[in-house]
Amino acid sequence: TVLILVTVTFFRNGRVPSMNAAVRATVRVGLYTGASVYFVHEGYQGLVDGGDNIKLATWESVSMMLQLGGTVIGSARCKDFQTREGRMKAAGNLVKLGITNLCVIGGDGSLTGANQFRTDWSELLVDLVKAGDKDEASKSSHLNIVGMVGSIDNDFCGTDMTIGTDSALHRIIEVVDAITTTAQSHQRTFILEVMGRHCGYLALVTALSCGADWVFIPEMPPDEGWEEHLCRRLADVRCRLNVIIVAEGAMTRAGKPITSDQLKQLVTDRLGFDTRTTVLGHVQRGGTPSAFDRILGSRMGVEAVMALLEATPETPACVVSLSGNQAVRLPLMECVQVTKDVTAAMAEGRFEDAIKLRGKSFENNWNTYKLLAHINPPDSNINVAVMNIGAPCAGMNSAVRSAVRIGMIQGHTMLAVHDGFDGLAHGNIEPLSWTNVSGWTGKGGSMLGTKRTLPGKMLEEISLNINKFNINAMVIIGGFEAFVGGLELVQAREKYEELCIPMVVIPATVSNNVPGSDFSIGADTALNTIVATCDRIKQSAAGTKRRVFIIETMGGYCGYLATMAGMASGADAAYIYEEKFNIKDLELNVEHLVQKMKTTVKRGLILRNENSNAHYTTDFIFNLYSEEGKGVFDCRKNVLGHMQQGGTPTPFDRNFGTKMGAKSVLWLTEKLKTCTRHGRIYANTPDSACLLGMRKRALYFQPLAELKEETDFEHRIPKTQWWLKIRPIMKILAKYNIELDTSEHANMEHVIKKMGHL
Repeated sequence: TVLILVTVTFFRNGRVPSMNAAVRATVRVGLYTGASVYFVHEGYQGLVDGGDNIKLATWESVSMMLQLGGTVIGSARCKDFQTREGRMKAAGNLVKLGITNLCVIGGDGSLTGANQFRTDWSELLVDLVKAGDKDEASKSSHLNIVGMVGSIDNDFCGTDMTIGTDSALHRIIEVVDAITTTAQSHQRTFILEVMGRHCGYLALVTALSCGADWVFIPEMPPDEGWEEHLCRRLADVRCRLNVIIVAEGAMTRAGKPITSDQLKQLVTDRLGFDTRTTVLGHVQRGGTPSAFDRILGSRMGVEAVMALLEATPETPACVVSLSGNQAVRLPLMECVQVTKDVTAAMAEGRFEDAIKLRGKSFENNWNTYKLLAHINPPDSNINVAVMNIGAPCAGMNSAVRSAVRIGMIQGHTMLAVHDGFDGLAHGNIEPLSWTNVSGWTGKGGSMLGTKRTLPGKMLEEISLNINKFNINAMVIIGGFEAFVGGLELVQAREKYEELCIPMVVIPATVSNNVPGSDFSIGADTALNTIVATCDRIKQSAAGTKRRVFIIETMGGYCGYLATMAGMASGADAAYIYEEKFNIKDLELNVEHLVQKMKTTVKRGLILRNENSNAHYTTDFIFNLYSEEGKGVFDCRKNVLGHMQQGGTPTPFDRNFGTKMGAKSVLWLTEKLKTCTRHGRIYANTPDSACLLGMRKRALYFQPLAELKEETDFEHRIPKTQWWLKIRPIMKILAKYNIELDTSEHANMEHVIKKMGHL
């Protein structure tokens, strides 16, 4: 029997949101593999003290954890573990139970401590033998360690996002949005101080997500004379609301702290602006975990168990992390070393190196922020049109704002096309200014207006208006209709020369069904809306007992929302079109719930994609469950409908939309240079009309024509969808006895090699 210890611990600080998803996944997948799983309460202190702090975990002991913030098994600072004597006590407590596998969830200090524990293990066993524990110590020749990083600061190098960061961003953006509403009645400057003593990730992403006027981060102190530059910037863009974001660890190039009170004094004295400061503090650590963090924690928990099971005495301690959309394994101490290198680079004034050492994701965020700084644009006679196509979704406006401002910085004239292709055909087009798109990042829906109409029957009118308004390039932001509409324009180039201009499609739809991209703008917001509703429904079911809820989600024929919401909310099943099911499968699910009602967890949650099956409708499944569960449980149903398309965008969608909009216009600018001959623009090659999408670890421009082969046009979905491979995780976590495909598990990589070892 493989014994796995789960400990959640932090040397420096307490709780981080969404640790519980990782704990739940580790426990349940460990039990699924046949292992005995132990909790260690109160972190390393519990490991040293032993006794009741180390308890056997059960399947039911991790129920109703997903929606809880913090960590239900506790964490504590522990000086004892930092001593040799304390680690020997901890080793003794482990060998008594025959535990040789340790999963640690925490920050870099906790993980460094775990690696030290592993390094000392053989010598600690010798000490135990000398102390009289010979029989027990002989059973434990080596210790395997796998770490998962939990930190709201996202300060651990080697991973794009640490568990808890996205939830912290949700708390920050909630405050920013609340503050923004005060600008409707008062003209003010707000200074927000967010956490990040050594890392500016929260401050940087917050600045991108809310369109802040200035951000101060530890990795890149402002140049000398920044006070005058800041005041000039605020005066130049004076509007009803100015926002400055400052990380708590921000400093000058001379190493002096930059505080929110100091900034308030500066703005008040020099500009006379009514200025307020808000220090968010520990509100960033609390609250309900976001859907992203729950899914991230669940995926990392599964990967951690697989890494432990495959480990040998020669395998170095590793950390499972996220790179783009991929789970990866990295040597723990390499990540710790690069994290220390960042601190050293900042101390030595090598700030550009510090940015690069933080990783590609951090560097891309910083470069996008710099691009969006208001500068004097060069002269240009290029007109770029921006439009929204298809159903509206949260995050569209962030992409439009970013595209417009980057376009203006490049010297282009940016044109708003209202109401999609219909507006393009009818000439509903007008110029956009810098201030026209102010405040758009936090607004849901589509400020430009959008329609599902395709251009196929209006090509003549569209080509005339492209010529009339001298449109030289187009940014098309939308869902499957945007992709199909872009294809129709490309196919019509032979007949209409006006369509021979560079075009880029940015996927934006709650359904996440656009080929060529793992994610679409708007899907994360919809997912969080569904998960928040499921949390409330589960709470209701837990109170009434013996109740099963059937929830219908949107998505067309794409089961992304149902699957991911199922994983994030702990659903018992999620019915989707891509995975065929029949009456026997429904009977199996009913029987599963009947057996579940015999345990202490007397509730059920079933999700169904709206087009999962033409005959097994939501009403049919509700009636079937109601009849077959009679006397054991009762049923309720809920069709969420268009509430999934509304709401304010999540930090992920705001940031994703901002980066996509910026990257698309920069690509168009370069493409225009290659397509211009003797002052005339002519673009008719396949690579002049592309879709910008995320594939695994990076953003790629892919010709629309090439994506045709990857598309199921009848059902409006890609033929291959990455998330289908993680559906078994949801079923295993719901206690279904199925096989877990480990053929594509993460391999050990090297973070130093990835960083190019600066």
